[in-house]
Amino acid sequence: MTKIALITGATSGIGNACAKRLAAESYNIIITGRRADRLRMLQEELENMHPVQVLPLTFDICDRKATEETLLNLPEKWKNIDVLINNAGLALNLNTIDEGNLDEWEQMIDTNLKGLLYVTRMVTPSMKSLGRGHIINIGSIAGREVYPKGNVYCATKYAVDALSKAMRIDLLPYGIKVTQICPGAVETEFSQVRFAGNKERAIKVYEGYKPLTGEDVANVVAFAVGLPAHVNINDLLLMPTAQATATIFDKNI
Repeated sequence: MTKIALITGATSGIGNACAKRLAAESYNIIITGRRADRLRMLQEELENMHPVQVLPLTFDICDRKATEETLLNLPEKWKNIDVLINNAGLALNLNTIDEGNLDEWEQMIDTNLKGLLYVTRMVTPSMKSLGRGHIINIGSIAGREVYPKGNVYCATKYAVDALSKAMRIDLLPYGIKVTQICPGAVETEFSQVRFAGNKERAIKVYEGYKPLTGEDVANVVAFAVGLPAHVNINDLLLMPTAQATATIFDKNI
């Protein structure tokens, strides 16, 4: 029977790459995000390239009501989700705690933490009833090391680390795996979003070394979900070779 994967934040970056990688592994894919045009384009691409079905769902995971209504009313053939990839997330700006923008704090907490919780809460009951499932939480090096001016973003990713451990305990009796994958520097739209669309500033983040790509992370996700039922990767820190810690890089500039 064809497996189903639900991927949040699939309009770009890691989520987009995960959708492509799992479609190549013959998963039917539920893709979610806020940009309907990008979801439709991805649906067409995946269905043209692979013998799979794709269900695009346009909603904001920060909106509890929209998340509940959308996921509780999935078409019958899409209800039994095998793999949930909690990927949607963002960082906004770099400020010291005394100069932080409260609206930006709220958005990071709502997306990175509450949105992940809303989606997980809607999906896990069906996994529990089936006695199987795999949740992949995309964390970050920022959930292992706090770096200057990263305060609230780091806090949300530390929370993802704690939630991943808690989920693993709570869901253990039901055969549900929980894996946290924590990338270091990945060249996606991440820095453009952080710097409010300033491409020049975003590009500088990745100058002088080879960062990870969304495809690199997606390959690790595919490896994790492809392991035998009795094997689970609990926690994985994935870094570019040129990155040693959150802030130490070998840059050949």
